[in-house]
Amino acid sequence: MLHTIVDSFLRDALQRINAPADVVLAFEYPRQEGFGHLSTTVAMALARSLRQNPRAIAQSIVDALPPSIEGVESVSVAGAGFINFTFTPSAFQSVMRTLQSRGDELGSSTIGRGTSVNVEYVSANPTGFLHAGHGRNCAVGDTLANLYRWCGYDVTREYYFNNAGNQMNKLGESIMVRLLQRLGQGDAVFPEDGYHGEYISTIADQIAQTQRDVVDTMTRDELHAFCRKQGELWCFDAIRATLKTLGISHDVFFNEDSLYTDGKVEATVAALRSLGLVYEHEGATWLALTKLGQPQDKVIIKSSGEPTYRLPDIAYHRDKLERGFDVIVDIFGADHIATIPDVLAGVQALGFDTSRVRVVIHQMVTFLENGEIVKFSKRSGTSFTLDDLIDEVGADVVRFFFVMRAVGTHLEFDLALAKEEGDRNPVFYLQYAHARICSILRRAAEKGLRPAIDTNLDVLTHRAEIDLILALSRFQETVERACGNLEPHTLCDYLRDLAGYYHAFYHDCRILGEAVEVEQARLALADLTRVAMKNGLTILGVSAPEQM
Repeated sequence: MLHTIVDSFLRDALQRINAPADVVLAFEYPRQEGFGHLSTTVAMALARSLRQNPRAIAQSIVDALPPSIEGVESVSVAGAGFINFTFTPSAFQSVMRTLQSRGDELGSSTIGRGTSVNVEYVSANPTGFLHAGHGRNCAVGDTLANLYRWCGYDVTREYYFNNAGNQMNKLGESIMVRLLQRLGQGDAVFPEDGYHGEYISTIADQIAQTQRDVVDTMTRDELHAFCRKQGELWCFDAIRATLKTLGISHDVFFNEDSLYTDGKVEATVAALRSLGLVYEHEGATWLALTKLGQPQDKVIIKSSGEPTYRLPDIAYHRDKLERGFDVIVDIFGADHIATIPDVLAGVQALGFDTSRVRVVIHQMVTFLENGEIVKFSKRSGTSFTLDDLIDEVGADVVRFFFVMRAVGTHLEFDLALAKEEGDRNPVFYLQYAHARICSILRRAAEKGLRPAIDTNLDVLTHRAEIDLILALSRFQETVERACGNLEPHTLCDYLRDLAGYYHAFYHDCRILGEAVEVEQARLALADLTRVAMKNGLTILGVSAPEQM
């Protein structure tokens, strides 16, 4: 926001020194004291085209600026060619008035207006509970969907699943055997590769108690199909309940099996074949990916007639693109990384613009306690479920911890830290900052004081006040950058910085008990911070309590 004060003057100066018209005018915020409030590296970007030393270019830009700019206290050149701007308190007061005018929409943006986005995430098959590792996909996907919505995009949240295939057959068989055992048919042998979790027995017990009469009339094949369907419904109810606990809901549940029943897989194979990209070899059907620039051809239909993941994934992306979404975002775990280039190559060969597809690959998660890797075995019998994790540390912590590191890095989820109620726990730290502001607002209300947009802000000149306003001015662009770069962790980093600046302000600048004008202005600044904290936490799917 501060850059709008100097942007036009800088562009005029660039014209005066004959800089290329297409040069990007990028800004950053120096973190080191003495380097101003705003900096641009444009001189370094011009070094090659102008064939000059960046520092000399920076000085020539500064020399071409007007001798004085309203709101700018000083301009200087530093280091290898940084141009640093220091602004006057009045400039920050103006910025704060602009921020106040946004009200509860503070941090929102319209950059995505008129653009539709499909975000596909979670997408676990209904064969059991979500395990704890699914949490990262859930939190990253939903936070990205929130970011897109806050930036003005038309967002569709989609869940892609498969209720057919071998996994579902094993689920049905596992439930059927447990059911037959409950009904006294002891000859039923549990499959070695079946699902061993306690929930299988729970589902079987429910069927035995509520649908015994129906079961007794079925053939073995009918019973298997029935148990598979009951398992699917039970597991999906469990998955939805877990997601609801995390504040996650989807607009579309897309069944992979519909790609076959609607003929879309068959049509995709036919289209690829017509392009000379499909052939048969040793009983299998292959996709000629080498013709598309990939290192080797891949099987898309096994000799058994079973398709590999690549084929339905190509058909699915074709379907999403045909639905007209401007942007498609896929959230995948690292185990999908090998198939993505093949799928996109196939989609592009079919004539679709794959630049509309944005893929987010998140790395795996390790759970630690006191520096040791922790493995849990509760409800599922084989893994630590996401419900177990929520029970351990709470939904807010789960949401925040899964997005607070860059998605492309391995995440170590520290359970001991997650359960701490102190400043080391970033969730507690942020929520406490919000609650502290709410407490001050309540005390002020008891004195008859309330934040007002028309408050005189001229008294806000303390460095801690200026630093806090500067941090608040970065909120919207942080949201836009986190959305554009698909990096939700940058919002976590920003909120921690904002809380730090607020705590410094709270320590250095007494809010209540000062002169009335000072009280009112500082109260307005505290309330503006409250709105930013609440909105930032809301985007992350984390609650903003008013009391702690």
